[in-house]
Amino acid sequence: MVRVEGGGYNSPVLGMVTAIEENGFIVTPFGFVEGLKTGDAIYREERGMGIGVGKAMLGRALNPFGEPIDGKGAIAFSEWRPMLRAPIEPMKREPIREILQTGVRAIDSFLTIGKGQKTGIFAGSGVGKSTLMGLLARGSSAQIKVIALIGERGREIPEFIEESLGGDLTNTAIVAATSDDSPLMRKFGAFAAMSAAEYFKDQGYDVLFMMDSVTRFAMAQREIGLALGEPPTSKGYPPSVFSLLPQLMERAGAERGKGSVTAFFTVLVEGDDMNDPIADQARSILDGHIILNRRLSDQGLYPPIDILPSASRLMYNLIGDDHRSASRAARRILSLLRDNETLVRIGAYAPGSDKELDSALKIKPFLEQFTSQDKPDKKAFNDLIAEMIAIVCPDKLKGGAKNG
Repeated sequence: MVRVEGGGYNSPVLGMVTAIEENGFIVTPFGFVEGLKTGDAIYREERGMGIGVGKAMLGRALNPFGEPIDGKGAIAFSEWRPMLRAPIEPMKREPIREILQTGVRAIDSFLTIGKGQKTGIFAGSGVGKSTLMGLLARGSSAQIKVIALIGERGREIPEFIEESLGGDLTNTAIVAATSDDSPLMRKFGAFAAMSAAEYFKDQGYDVLFMMDSVTRFAMAQREIGLALGEPPTSKGYPPSVFSLLPQLMERAGAERGKGSVTAFFTVLVEGDDMNDPIADQARSILDGHIILNRRLSDQGLYPPIDILPSASRLMYNLIGDDHRSASRAARRILSLLRDNETLVRIGAYAPGSDKELDSALKIKPFLEQFTSQDKPDKKAFNDLIAEMIAIVCPDKLKGGAKNG
C-alpha cells in the first residue's frame, strides 16, 4: 500500500503496488488520479490492506476501507483485520450437518442449505437476484448478516436497503463498492466484506454472507490483470481471475470451535448462458447452485427458482428419509410437466392417457402456490416440510428433517 501526495485536488491518493519491474514498480490507484504529476511524493503505508471490524458496524453501510457511507458518523471498531487471509484449513473445518433455514420455501424444501455451505445464485439481468437476496436476508435464521454489493449502480444501494431489506439493518452490515469506483475498490470490497464475516464467525456466530455479484468482481480483476499485461484467455478474462475466485469463496465455511459463514454468491450470466466462463468456474467451486429462470419470471412466479437444474450438494446429508422421498417425487413431477408442456398447451394430450402425468397436472397449481412468495416464510422447518410432503406425496406424511 502506498500514498501519493502532490498538488492535485484529489491528493493524497491511496494505491497498491501490483507489479514490480527491474527499474521501478506499478501502482494501481484506489481513486481518481486527476491532478497528480511527475515529481509528486510517494510514501509507503505501514498498515497494509485491512478493515476495521466489530459489532459497531452492524446496522451500517461502509466502503471497502470500513469508512461509513451512510452519513451516520464514525464507527468505533473493535479490531483491525487484513482483507487477504488464507481460507480455513481443511482439517479445521466442521462437517456441515446442521440446516440453515432461509425463509424461502423453494430453497428450504428442494435445495436445503447447511450452515457453512457456499451456494451460487445464477441469473441473467433483471430476473430477480436482488429480490431473492432480500428474502434471504429477512428470512434467514442466521444471527448476523454481511452483504457485499460490488459493482452496483449507486442508486441501487439505498434501494436495496429500503426495498429489499425493508429499511431494517438489524444485525446486518453492508459493504459497498459502486460501479464508478476503481477496479481495485471493487475487487477488495469483496475481500473486506468476507473479513467482516470471518470476524463474527470467530466470535461464534452463524453468519449469512451474500455478495452481488461475482461477475462484477471478476470484471474488476480483468481490468487490473489486462492493465498489467496478463494474457486474455476465455472471454478476455486473464488467468488471475480464475485463481482469485477460490481465494474468496473458500473462506466461507464452518470452523471447529467457532461459528460458520454460509455464503450466497450471485453470478450474472450474460444472455442467460450458463456456460459463461465465470459461471462455469463458480459452479465448480461452490457447494450448490440456484438457477433463476427468466421464463418463470415472465409468468409472474416469484422467486423464479428453476428447481430442476438447481442443486444443493449437501442436501441429502441434512434431511430425513421422508423429506428426501418427497423432494425426488417433486422433481419427477416437475420433469414430467416440463417434458409434456407443449403437448398440454396445444391440447394434444388426452387426459387419462398417462396416470402419472394426470396426477402431476393436478398437483402443479398447488406446487406453484407453495413455491411462490413475496415475503419470508417464518414456519418451523418441520412444519414447512410436512406441507411440502402433503402436496407431492400425502401418503408419506410422517415428518421432516434430521436437524430441523
